[in-house]
Amino acid sequence: MEKLSCESVIYHFSKGNKPVKRIVSGTTVEITTYDCFENQIQSEDTPISSLDWNRVNPATGPIYVEGAEAGDVLKVKIEKIEIGEQGTMVVGPNLGVMGHRFTEMKTKIIPIRNGKAIFNELELPLNPMIGVIGVAPSDGAISCGTPGAHGGNMDNKMVAEGATLYFPVSVDGALFALGDFHAAMGDGEISVSGIEIPGIATVTLEVIKNMSLQQPMLENNEVVTQIASAETLDAAASLATELMIDRIVGKTNMSLEEVTMLMSAVGQVEVCQMVDPLLTVRFVVPKWVFKQLNVTIL
Repeated sequence: MEKLSCESVIYHFSKGNKPVKRIVSGTTVEITTYDCFENQIQSEDTPISSLDWNRVNPATGPIYVEGAEAGDVLKVKIEKIEIGEQGTMVVGPNLGVMGHRFTEMKTKIIPIRNGKAIFNELELPLNPMIGVIGVAPSDGAISCGTPGAHGGNMDNKMVAEGATLYFPVSVDGALFALGDFHAAMGDGEISVSGIEIPGIATVTLEVIKNMSLQQPMLENNEVVTQIASAETLDAAASLATELMIDRIVGKTNMSLEEVTMLMSAVGQVEVCQMVDPLLTVRFVVPKWVFKQLNVTIL
């Protein structure tokens, strides 16, 4: 198994980033990450004014996957997620849904003990997940704080151990990177932070030829999801829904009308995050639907 330390990070997804590791398709890599503040906050006494905000949302990488070309798909299986012993949360002016009601930044350290996140006297269940994960876009540089068709800061709580993601490849080698782990996060990430925490992800990267995607997709043992990001939740929800419906129409002998009705009966529109420069939604379909249809959707 290959290993990659968090000494090599990016702050933008870009084809101009020099790869720090080259691997063949099918390789498993253990990737160590900082938290979203690059571990700059170690106590509640750390002055927010001392933070270097140019070092926020680092992603470890990028990794060049041999054989990946524009038009391919990069399949990413999350084999394992390990998290640190304490996490950080913040709120502040103009951050998140409630930011208009805050007048100063506030930080909270969240210890992780016995498989729980300790919030005051509360013991919160953990949901270790990866907030930033993706590949380089075809042009330009996209901040690791912004989601899009390349992936990026999707803050999707389903990006967890056991999940498999599919990213549209836009550049040679894909230039894969990940970071911004959360010990736990609710749908929406309404404060602009989950329980931010460093960690280690073990992932297997595989190039898939002759498969077309416009936006990332994700599957786990129970569901298949279409992820989409846009300037509004309405636009993201519509895009995710339409892409999933089009995919099912293309894989079955059902009409557009029939698939639309079916998805209205069994599909779920769910918010991933509503606080980043673009907003992210997932359209979720249970796998039993595709089993009964006798089709492979991915």
